[in-house]
Amino acid sequence: MPGEFPMVRPRRLRATERLRSIVRETRLHPASLVLPLFVVPGRGQAQEVASMPGVRRWSVDRVSEEAARAYEAGVRSVILFGIPETKDASGTEAWRDEGVVQQALERLRADLPDLTLITDVCLCEYTDHGHCGVLSGEEVENDPTLELLAREAVSHARAGADIVAPSDMMDGRVGAIRRALDEAGHERVPILSYAVKYASGFYGPFRDAAESTPSFGDRKSYQMDPANGREALRELEQDLAEGADLVMVKPALPNLDVLARVREACHVPVAAYQVSGEYAMIKAAAERGWIEEERVVDETLTAIHRAGAGLILTYFAESAARRAAWGSLAARSVDPEVS
Repeated sequence: MPGEFPMVRPRRLRATERLRSIVRETRLHPASLVLPLFVVPGRGQAQEVASMPGVRRWSVDRVSEEAARAYEAGVRSVILFGIPETKDASGTEAWRDEGVVQQALERLRADLPDLTLITDVCLCEYTDHGHCGVLSGEEVENDPTLELLAREAVSHARAGADIVAPSDMMDGRVGAIRRALDEAGHERVPILSYAVKYASGFYGPFRDAAESTPSFGDRKSYQMDPANGREALRELEQDLAEGADLVMVKPALPNLDVLARVREACHVPVAAYQVSGEYAMIKAAAERGWIEEERVVDETLTAIHRAGAGLILTYFAESAARRAAWGSLAARSVDPEVS
């Protein structure tokens, strides 16, 4: 009968790459990718991160080199993470006008004026204890941390940030940052909130790169429990009510279901972060010959985009963008007629 095999054959549209291409539902553009950059003090620095092959920490005088390569490939946005020369209990280097991120913003703005500059707003890279807020004993204090995050965001905006991205997961931080930005005359600077950030085991290599491993305990009292999905929507609603202009889900691949729910629940741009552990696993397996790196990168990025992310923060941004510049990020073969 009509509508059943053999009259209906879905494989007809998969027979060749030409056919697969014209019916492809998900197409990722290079401009959808955001490259994370680590910035350090000093000059002439391009420090390899051992747990993230191919990723480096750049000094201010050289950070434009990496950003320019990504921009040439089609990447139009970067997000900056700073590793200061000195740390203290409050993370004061985070909002110093001569801080490493502030200097990098000025350098990138001069060298690549059309690049969109996003900054991570958090204290973990800047505190000597490695937590994302100020401490009372061994407890991270929520409300006293808000003022410091707001100072950091204003300092970044003053230095030229196009978007500030609070990742600390303190309650009320979006509202505090929005008020501070507006009062300082930066009402046009959007906030990309890490609205749904899980206390994940996938962050290890990042903490190596950013030198931000907590000196005691963990971050489970402020980052979300990976077992919770409905709680993500509550966090989303609060951040939107406080003025978030864009929202993010982190990590990306373990939380595609949550990402899809977030995309359905809101009408602002949604981002997802393919985090350091996801990157490191792909690199390690590829180095051992267990997987095809490019194919797996493209497949995971496509899945993240398909689940609802309009922006994807990924350490693979440059290489993926170069492939996307001439074709869709989808499984390919040497012979276009062979799957």
